[in-house]
Amino acid sequence: MSKIRIDPFYHQDSQSISYVVTDLASRQSAVIDPVLDFDISSGKITTDFADSIIEHLDKNGYELEWILETHAHCDHISAACYIKQLRGGNTGIGEHIVKVQHMFKRILNLDDNFHCNGDQFDHLFADEELIKLGHLDIQVMHTPGHTPACVSYLIEDAIFVGDVIASPDVGTVNLDFPNCSVTTLYQSIQKILTLPNSTRVFVGHNPPLNHAQNPMYETSIIAQKRTNKVVGGKVDLQEFVKLHQQQHNNASLPQLLLPAIQLNIRAGHLPPPEGEDNYFLKIPVNQW
Repeated sequence: MSKIRIDPFYHQDSQSISYVVTDLASRQSAVIDPVLDFDISSGKITTDFADSIIEHLDKNGYELEWILETHAHCDHISAACYIKQLRGGNTGIGEHIVKVQHMFKRILNLDDNFHCNGDQFDHLFADEELIKLGHLDIQVMHTPGHTPACVSYLIEDAIFVGDVIASPDVGTVNLDFPNCSVTTLYQSIQKILTLPNSTRVFVGHNPPLNHAQNPMYETSIIAQKRTNKVVGGKVDLQEFVKLHQQQHNNASLPQLLLPAIQLNIRAGHLPPPEGEDNYFLKIPVNQW
């Protein structure tokens, strides 16, 4: 009998997937990559999706221990801050988030009040670090490439990979940040593929292809090796670079990258208000 329960939550607007992972013995839970709703045309943030995750925790009597980010996302705003305020838990992300913070502090011309040391999060994780979820171990794996700070979380026989690798019919997710490396992405994917073939792989993103109405959450190491259209079949680095570039040749930057990153490098917190409850996001011009 499995020691963990995994509940996926699909966010339709961003085609991203949040997970609630629970140690059944202790009923301690971790929320991975939670999402806030954001309407870019009006600048309005709402909480319906995040509230559905909180409702799930409450309905099942789960205690929230961790709110884990696989990386600073560019396609949605993190609900980590919102959920922490309502249900507690510790926020965590890979220690290389400081590189992303430095990068976007320069691009966004943030003032000295923004600290590039990761102190917006409760914990910064090192590669191969072990943390506890109830009675279970979570192993943190640094898997950069999509961003410099990406991590994956290995819990029992399941790994949560964020946007490092997609479902086999999708292949890979585009590299959206400045100075990202397709070579580094390949190396991170190879690192993940060294796990046992039976390891379950839970992807963090599912673009609208033929299973948009029934999104695929779970795959496996053996399925990735055999059928991933970009990295399967023992593809070497040269072929991977070629296939990845072909797949994403006409890709544009995510619509929410610039507004979302300003909250996500702050663990989901809004920038400091200007006046009473007046919050603003920056849009840099000709900085990309």
